[in-house]
Amino acid sequence: MRKWLCFFLLFSIIASAQNILSSLKSREILAKARSNYGESGHSRIKQWLDFIDATENKNKWQKINLVNDFFNEKVIYRTDELLWNKKDYWASPIETLGVGMGDCEDYVIAKYFTLVALGVPEDKIRLMYVRQQTVNQPHMVLIYLERSNEPPMVLDNFETRLLPANARRDLTPIYSFNGKGLWLAKAKGLGNKIKDSNGVSAWDTMLERIEQGELALPAQNKGTISYAKTF
Repeated sequence: MRKWLCFFLLFSIIASAQNILSSLKSREILAKARSNYGESGHSRIKQWLDFIDATENKNKWQKINLVNDFFNEKVIYRTDELLWNKKDYWASPIETLGVGMGDCEDYVIAKYFTLVALGVPEDKIRLMYVRQQTVNQPHMVLIYLERSNEPPMVLDNFETRLLPANARRDLTPIYSFNGKGLWLAKAKGLGNKIKDSNGVSAWDTMLERIEQGELALPAQNKGTISYAKTF
């Protein structure tokens, strides 16, 4: 029962607590996931809930490292077009683990929600859009800011090692946000909060789907999926 309470609290911190809890306070979501994603997806979701239980008493840096490693190991990279047949789709952690696949946004979202569930203060973690200079393409990472005058740590699926932002010369920050607002990014991944912003539309849409208990089905009959892209 404790693992389910962690799961419910995970979402209530980010969006409307009453709406989220009313959607997720029963085991129906797990039964729906089993129906949508089969036993392997069901197993990954249970492993996630067990992981939250096993990690809740670790220290802060252990949590950050373990969460980064957990999703980098459990999730295989797939583009939204191949996986969901959509140009851009932000999956919930349940959807990502259900299919065992996702793109960079999905890794980041899953890590973000899990860290919040584990008690990491939301104001210390942000989703950050960057340009990955190695391949010259847009990318998303999660950053953890221990102190405002220090470089944040970067949780990434492209470079899986947990490194400070000033050691990631391959990344150029664009902007960052969390459930409390949106920031323009400067050097070291910091920036000024944009007044009265509630984040990007894809984030809001994802939260609405979580509130409604929606679980998307992956695209069918898409043929062979390439593993060439890894971010």
